[in-house]
Amino acid sequence: MAHPHSFITLVTTVMTENDQLTGLKMQWTMDEITSADLLYDAGNAKPDSPVWKKLAAEVMANVLGQHYFTEFWHNGKKVTFNNLPPEYGLARVGHQAVLTFVLPLAHPQPLKGQTYQFATFDPTYFVDMSYDNASDAKLPKTLDSLCKIAVKTPQPNEDTLAFAQSLDKADAPPEDMELGKQFAQQVILQCQ
Repeated sequence: MAHPHSFITLVTTVMTENDQLTGLKMQWTMDEITSADLLYDAGNAKPDSPVWKKLAAEVMANVLGQHYFTEFWHNGKKVTFNNLPPEYGLARVGHQAVLTFVLPLAHPQPLKGQTYQFATFDPTYFVDMSYDNASDAKLPKTLDSLCKIAVKTPQPNEDTLAFAQSLDKADAPPEDMELGKQFAQQVILQCQ
């Protein structure tokens, strides 16, 4: 009964153009229970059918309503995103729904000598969003020699863990608590 109730596995690839950071290519694989409703609604529809496109648009609208469930920081300031992704899609992989999309930065950011930090999380911690492996936060080959990327997993204190476990499905933590943020993995991108 405790939070979280759903699980999304993340894979993120940094996107660049002309030596500037332009966005993140994201792949979110939903757990089988979370996927069941979407896959049921899709039925036997072909991957490029209007049914899948409509489902993808509905899921993406939810993601956009939460600012991509992502915070992105540079020098202590939030980096803003464009409101609409240039591409997105929803697919079935086995018994799981997989959402892919590009999270576009509102303005390209310099890479050389810069450090960025980002995290993808549900603020209520209703959904656990995490990387299975540190290697699931990726750099394009062109940045291999210039940048490093690392995933830091937080260690919430016992009170925070106990509180999250005490919430049942109907409970929501107080907004100002930012419960999900306390469990969110941080991705650090450092370029020389």
